[in-house]
Amino acid sequence: MAVKKETKTKSSKNVALKKTTRKPVKRKPKDSTAKMLSVIVDSIEDKKGENIVVLNLKELKNAMADYFVICQAGNKIQVDAIVRNIEENVFKKVKETAFSIEGKQNAEWILMDYFNVVVHVFLAEKREFYGLENLWADAQEEKIAAI
Repeated sequence: MAVKKETKTKSSKNVALKKTTRKPVKRKPKDSTAKMLSVIVDSIEDKKGENIVVLNLKELKNAMADYFVICQAGNKIQVDAIVRNIEENVFKKVKETAFSIEGKQNAEWILMDYFNVVVHVFLAEKREFYGLENLWADAQEEKIAAI
């Protein structure tokens, strides 16, 4: 004995489409990168970071970010304090968190990746050894005057 399965089909007349409201996409203002740069530089200055340089990489081919911010500190404790201050202030004022932070364990060179802005906080001797400014010599460089 064969069992016959019943299948129900809905006609298009009986189906009511459910309206959904789409949430607006939050877009960041164009000047959010400029604001982030300002907050980062201020955060470095607050903790007495030295020799602050902003490299504009926008015009370079194959650059992984729009800006590099490079600074140095006198000791590992100060390197860590600068990084923590940047993290806190960028989150408070720009509502962003770093995608990745590398090098916290050694605290000789800490890299903070905010996608458009990459921050490098060095011990002075490590900064001289790696010479990032020389590697990116084609970039437009802006030195931040010490306060």
